[in-house]
Amino acid sequence: MKKLLNKSKIIGSLVALVAVGTVAAAMSEHIGKVGANDEGYSQYSDPTETFISQIGESARQIGQENDLYASVMIAQAILESGAGQSGLSSYPHYNLFGIKGSYAGQSAYMQTWEDDGYGNAYTINDAFRSYPSYYESLLDYVAVLKQGHFAGAWKSNTTSYQDATAALTGVYATDTSYYAKLNNIIETYNLTQYDVPSVQGGYEGTVYNPYRQQFTSQEILNLDIAWASRFQ
Repeated sequence: MKKLLNKSKIIGSLVALVAVGTVAAAMSEHIGKVGANDEGYSQYSDPTETFISQIGESARQIGQENDLYASVMIAQAILESGAGQSGLSSYPHYNLFGIKGSYAGQSAYMQTWEDDGYGNAYTINDAFRSYPSYYESLLDYVAVLKQGHFAGAWKSNTTSYQDATAALTGVYATDTSYYAKLNNIIETYNLTQYDVPSVQGGYEGTVYNPYRQQFTSQEILNLDIAWASRFQ
C-alpha cells in the first residue's frame, strides 16, 4: 500500500511539473509575440519612417549620381505608394511611382483612375511596371526623370528642392497641389538630409548595395541585382 501511495505521489508530481512547464511555455510564447510586434520594440513606430529607412540610402546615392534631389525622389515614393503600403508597391511588384508599362517584360495589371478631359473620372485596368525590388524601381524613376521635359526638376537647373517640386507639378502629375504635398512630406521627415553625400560612405570604388544594406563593389551589386531578377 505504501508503494502505491509513493507511486501516486511521484505521478502527481510529474503531472504538476508538466502542467507548470506547459503554462510557462505558453506564457513565454505569448510574451515573445507581444514583444516582437509591439511598436515600442521596433526601430521606428511610424511606418513611413520605416519605409524611408529602406530606400533612403539608395535614393541618396542615385540622386548624387544623376543630378536629382533624393528628397524629392523619396517624397514622391511616399506619396505615390502610400509609403510602400499600396498593392502595386508591395511584393511582388515594388512599383513605387505608379509608372505604367512593363519592365524587363514584366507587368502588373491594376485598376486605376483616369480623367476624360472634362473633369469626369472613371476607372480602367492598366498595365504597370513590375520590378524585382525597390532598387530597380528607383533606377527606373531616374530614367523617367532624366527625360528632357523633366529638366526643370534637375539639380543643375534649380536652386532648391522647392524649385524641383514646382517643376514636377502639372508635368509629372496633374494635381495642382502636388508640389505642396511633396514639400510637406520633405519638411515633415527632414528628407533634405539625403540630398548631401553620406558622411558614412564606403571606400573609394564602392557603391551602396541595398540588398546587403552596406557598401560593396559594383560587381557584387550587379550579382545581387541579377539574383533578385531571377524571380522575374
